[in-house]
Amino acid sequence: MNNSNSDRRKFIKTTSALSGMLLFSGMSNKTKAETIPQAAPIKVIPNRIKFGVININHPHIYGMTEAIKRGGGQLVALYAKEPELVADYLKSFPEAKLAKNENEILEDPNIQLILSSGIPDERAPLGIRAMQHGKDYLTDKPGIITLEQLAAVRKVQKETKRIFSIMYSERLENKGTEMASQLVKSGAIGNVIQTINLAPHRINNGIGKTGLAIRPDWFFDKKRYGGILTDIGSHQFDQYLHFTQSTEAQVLMSQTGNVHYPQYPNFEDFGDVMLQGNGGAGYIRVDWFTPDGLSSWGDGRLTILGTDGYIEVRKNIDVSSGHKGGNHLYMTDKKEMRYIDCNNVELPFGPLFVDDVINRTETAMSQAHCLLATELALKAQKMAKPLILKK
Repeated sequence: MNNSNSDRRKFIKTTSALSGMLLFSGMSNKTKAETIPQAAPIKVIPNRIKFGVININHPHIYGMTEAIKRGGGQLVALYAKEPELVADYLKSFPEAKLAKNENEILEDPNIQLILSSGIPDERAPLGIRAMQHGKDYLTDKPGIITLEQLAAVRKVQKETKRIFSIMYSERLENKGTEMASQLVKSGAIGNVIQTINLAPHRINNGIGKTGLAIRPDWFFDKKRYGGILTDIGSHQFDQYLHFTQSTEAQVLMSQTGNVHYPQYPNFEDFGDVMLQGNGGAGYIRVDWFTPDGLSSWGDGRLTILGTDGYIEVRKNIDVSSGHKGGNHLYMTDKKEMRYIDCNNVELPFGPLFVDDVINRTETAMSQAHCLLATELALKAQKMAKPLILKK
């Protein structure tokens, strides 16, 4: 009996080992890990243009300012109504001269470009005034919060031939997404079929200089920020158009809701959208439900499906691995599975945008693309069905 039990244990141990060998023999093509090497910074001539900043209600203005400085812009002036915001900004950018009012900057003939991260409903009107004063304009998203504002911006932009641009930073200032752009452009996954954007955000975000630890009243007022699809959704519409190369698109379905914050009746905390365009399909989900346990403001993910493979970008954090920080890219094609650490990727938006200001070109982002992304966001917001959870 004892010999029988011993033989049985040996048999189970042997077959278990063989089973493991067979299982892992099918996984010989392990994920290839690589890190993009540190490249030399993009060479630009310093102080190629002079720019001013008007209104700084969202701290995205810090990243916007850095991008234009990287591109060779010289910050010369600042105006904002809030003394505490001015004091903080000048700690980071002491070279800015504090103007007495908005017109002092708009009427300065030496300033070519205006940046703004004012309260959302004030951004498009400021951009119109800037263009009418002969300035180009770069605003934080959402740059436009109604279809009426969009029509006015298009009219003045056409009349003045000035640039009205929106900083879609989840693409333009994210290194993982920039690497995805390069791979898709090279044909690494064939023709793009669909993009999926998942973009959770944290309401009280004190991480770094990108968020607001305490949200002001306008943040909870849809009339002032435009709604969740207009606001944080605008990033995702930009990425959809960019990666599918769609120049025409329609919203097939959209819904929004306030499912968790009854104390803010004019707020939306969830939204999603389905899109169809002449270059591909798209799905977008945005929300304000990043849990406190996450060490980032949001586990943003972009999946790009192609005919020959797919890419997933984990923008800010990779919770399923030991990889630190953000800018993680996974790609599977016909040959292999790859992981790419993209933290050394150079961001070209700043230099390209300054080039466009100087040369009157559209290398950073076309005017048509910029405004179509916003148009889709506004239409999705307007047609959204209410999401009501009966729990």
